[in-house]
Amino acid sequence: MINKTGRRFGGSILALGLVLLAQAAAAQTAPVTLIAYTSLQKEVLAPYEAAFRKVHPEIQIAWVRDAGGVIHSRLLAERANPRVDIIFGLPVTNIVGLYKEGLIEPYAPKGFEKLKPRFRDAREIPVWTGLEMYLNIICFNTIEAQKRNLPKPTRWADLANPIYRGQISMPSPAMSNTGYGYVHGWVQGMGESAAWEFLDKLHQNVAVYTSSSATPCKYASTGEYAIGLSTDLTGPMMKTRGAPIDLIVPADKTSWDIEAMALPKGSKHPEAAKLMLNWAVTPEASQTFNKYYGIVGIPGLNNGPPNSIPDGDAYAADYSVEWSIDNRDRLIAEWFRRYNAKSEPKGN
Repeated sequence: MINKTGRRFGGSILALGLVLLAQAAAAQTAPVTLIAYTSLQKEVLAPYEAAFRKVHPEIQIAWVRDAGGVIHSRLLAERANPRVDIIFGLPVTNIVGLYKEGLIEPYAPKGFEKLKPRFRDAREIPVWTGLEMYLNIICFNTIEAQKRNLPKPTRWADLANPIYRGQISMPSPAMSNTGYGYVHGWVQGMGESAAWEFLDKLHQNVAVYTSSSATPCKYASTGEYAIGLSTDLTGPMMKTRGAPIDLIVPADKTSWDIEAMALPKGSKHPEAAKLMLNWAVTPEASQTFNKYYGIVGIPGLNNGPPNSIPDGDAYAADYSVEWSIDNRDRLIAEWFRRYNAKSEPKGN
């Protein structure tokens, strides 16, 4: 016989168990908001988030977007009290630099090994994983060039020609990783002495150094300046929208970077962040990326957006990413000393 006290006690345990199960289930399904730091162009953030949330509707994303160099500095400043949950779309050079500062947690996303070799960190446990690759290109306004009698440049050295005086805009290496990509690419390709000599001449032709990698191509598209040094993300978008620009990859090849992702130390939602990292290496994710970038990590996806550079991988210069990271502070400091007077104010 079970007395009433026993029944009440057993019922209380059962009720408590049901409450705990309900709380656990609610915790599993409760929305999580990931704070994602990114330097990706704002046009891709909504479609990337929509594609991810089709798979994980329980995870929301709060994007914090800025130029690569600015995001890098922000993460360093927040070292003692990190806000970021996931780095999603930051150049490899920045991420490896942050790893050397002790701010990145190595993580291998599921399916990581299926990506192209250039999209995989070679460390035993990867620090970064590539999302997409971009090339540094020249946006050349054909209408303004004809009006101003400007020849089309075919090699980087052509940009030192005085005929282009006041006709060029370029991202600042101090603010934009794309801008730094130009500088370290020229230094590694030309040799340091020759590169600074070229940069001195180029500086005479530059009207403004911008804080964003996209802005120079937008300036070229509107004809404010005939030439904008930018990327093969912004260039194809501007051309598709009707801008009268040619997209030029010089014959002596070009600098590049991988937009990558990583797990920052101190993430408040590491398990949700890992779900996003895992999703980003799937073929379905690369298909989404390939709508906006011509070069993505999954082999065989080479369509790219309209007007993207065909076979873009072939135009990437051979150089050391590690060298560019190790010499970053030195090169940027020298560039800043020589040329920063023409930089536009932050936020323009």
